[in-house]
Amino acid sequence: MGRTSKGLIAVFVVASAALVAAQNPGGSPEGKKLKNAVASTPESVKAGQALYQKNCRFCHNTDAKGNGPMAPEGTHPSDLTDAKWERGSTDGEIFMVIRDGAGPKFEMKGYKSKVTEADIWNVVNYLRSLQGK
Repeated sequence: MGRTSKGLIAVFVVASAALVAAQNPGGSPEGKKLKNAVASTPESVKAGQALYQKNCRFCHNTDAKGNGPMAPEGTHPSDLTDAKWERGSTDGEIFMVIRDGAGPKFEMKGYKSKVTEADIWNVVNYLRSLQGK
């Protein structure tokens, strides 16, 4: 097997692993098992709001309705204030979308290399505080 073939196989394996890790529509058994590691306190919600405004508002908008000004063309970021969560509605599934990205096309990249897990849980708590508003 030549150097090029080995390189292509390595890329395929890495890409396949990323697809498995992403949170696809329908949620995931792994996400359903994850329990929120950060209590939903006013401090957590405030920290999550700050992180949301720094990282998420560009695509999901400041009000989290999904119509942000910098969403990639042809994408439809989720409305994070409604009761419909197509990639799963548990805290763990929401956590996984933020951490690993939104598959299968990865229009939303994961944030695991940019923020801590505690920060992701803070964002989950903030998003929960928006529901029903």
